Amino acid sequence: MKLRYRYRFYPTEAQARTLAQTFGCARYVYNWALEARERAYREDGENLSTYDLSKQLTALKREEATAWLAEVSSVPLQQAVRNLGMAYTNFFEGRAGRPRFKSRRDRQSATYTKNAKFKYASTDDGPSLALPKLGRLNIRWSRVPPSEPSSVTITRDAAGRYFVTLVCDAPRREAPPAERAAVGVDLGLAHFCTLSTGEKIENPRYLERDLKKLRRAQKALARKQKGSANREKARRRVARIHASVKDRRADFLHKLSTRLIRENQAVCVEDLNVEGMMKNRSLARHIGQAGWGEFVRMLEYKAELHGRTLLKCGRFEPTSKRCSRCGHVRDALPLGVREWTCGECGAEHDRDANAAKNIMAAGLAVAASGDGVSPALATACEVTVCEGGTPVRGEANRCRG
Repeated sequence: MKLRYRYRFYPTEAQARTLAQTFGCARYVYNWALEARERAYREDGENLSTYDLSKQLTALKREEATAWLAEVSSVPLQQAVRNLGMAYTNFFEGRAGRPRFKSRRDRQSATYTKNAKFKYASTDDGPSLALPKLGRLNIRWSRVPPSEPSSVTITRDAAGRYFVTLVCDAPRREAPPAERAAVGVDLGLAHFCTLSTGEKIENPRYLERDLKKLRRAQKALARKQKGSANREKARRRVARIHASVKDRRADFLHKLSTRLIRENQAVCVEDLNVEGMMKNRSLARHIGQAGWGEFVRMLEYKAELHGRTLLKCGRFEPTSKRCSRCGHVRDALPLGVREWTCGECGAEHDRDANAAKNIMAAGLAVAASGDGVSPALATACEVTVCEGGTPVRGEANRCRG
């Protein structure tokens, strides 16, 4: 499978100037292609393809007013047109919003494919990377890429940091023997998640820790005159706080997702409607800073990479109101109730731990019998996970893994 490996690098002054020019040209081409495509559809009802825009780009570079586009490598410019085509594809298939114009104040990027003839080498002294019109990059190689990259993307974030991202073919990794067959994970806010084993993972709340500092920096930014050098300094200060929060949250999510994948053959999570939950004005900031969507995405690709199984149960399953022992479902369970007793069997439940157990049962039931199977049926049919990672149901079923 293909994986992205990101490293930080430190350009020289000459490289920074060349990159700024490349970013500006790639951004201009992307916005030009977006305007051309929207105008053609609005005026003539024509849907310009990536091929059509690429031909127009060649003619655009020959015009006197835009001849400066030829001063940078042509590959990032062509790739900007391809990126726009992919953005429209994601929009039409419902995976993203409508493409928007790029701003110089946002994250800047330029992608070099193999057509750019970049030079990558891995020697005993370590790997090295050189790009056309830039030369060799001063990269902090935190780990060695598994193979030669098929594409290289240079980015500069809002805080002014430079990163290089390599797309490489990565072989599947041999994971250590799983400690448990399966585990259920209930995501929350009071605790980031609760496992079906009863363990609760604290929510680090990195944004809350820096919120006072962020507000002070944003107030200082608002007082600065637009276009001034002091305003740019204040904007960088705000961006650095956001970058620090983002990096610490990503580190936490990576470590937790890796641990769950390594320790369990199957990980069961709930298919949450995060986008809908973000419409709650009282909880939107807390839900956003938790990073549930990114956490599930990490679990997905790490499960595939290590040969594990990620199972999702339906978002409408009453995982909190269902008794994990007898299957009885309560009529109502307010959010303020954190512990409750089953009226049928008398079992005492912690709300989150009980939900995690039901999520595990529902996930295994879906894997063994298809979607729409209840956790109660999963318990009755003795759903298990074989050593190969395939959930099976009933004693008559044998390992299919």
